[in-house]
Amino acid sequence: MSEKDLRINEQIRVREIRLIRDEGEHQGIMTTMEALAIAQDLGLDLVEVAPQAVPPVVKILDYGKFKFENEKKVRDSKKKQKLLKLKEIRMQPKIDDHDLDFKSKHVREFLAEGNKVKVTVRFRGRELAHTELGLDVLKDVLARIEGYYVMDKPPAMEGRFMSMVLSPKSKK
Repeated sequence: MSEKDLRINEQIRVREIRLIRDEGEHQGIMTTMEALAIAQDLGLDLVEVAPQAVPPVVKILDYGKFKFENEKKVRDSKKKQKLLKLKEIRMQPKIDDHDLDFKSKHVREFLAEGNKVKVTVRFRGRELAHTELGLDVLKDVLARIEGYYVMDKPPAMEGRFMSMVLSPKSKK
């Protein structure tokens, strides 16, 4: 439940609520007005934490501090997420051995960093008549990076391009 869904103080429109004090002790079922008076005496807010319950559960707490803590949790959880990037390596069917080594080394480095890699062979003009040459190039790349990858998408033609998607082998 997001903070936008939470009702505080006068926004709570039900007649009876179940109150939880700021120390965490259950106060019991009472009217909303009584609970609001208790919260104002303590200088805190009345926050509806479980609106689906019968009667709804409200808690006495400092809403500003509560909101800050929730935002902090969200920020921390975003920091821990690992964003996977898709890197692309492009080549042509008439690629030299040295260039293929160089590109294969880059594919290996990207996989070692934990990124997915899309290896693409671009066909121009009459090269389209010999797509098997592109497939040979992709198989050659796979042979050079053996043991570093898991194939997500096998080599397939997409218009003038033949490509495959590789992801890093999980470390166990």
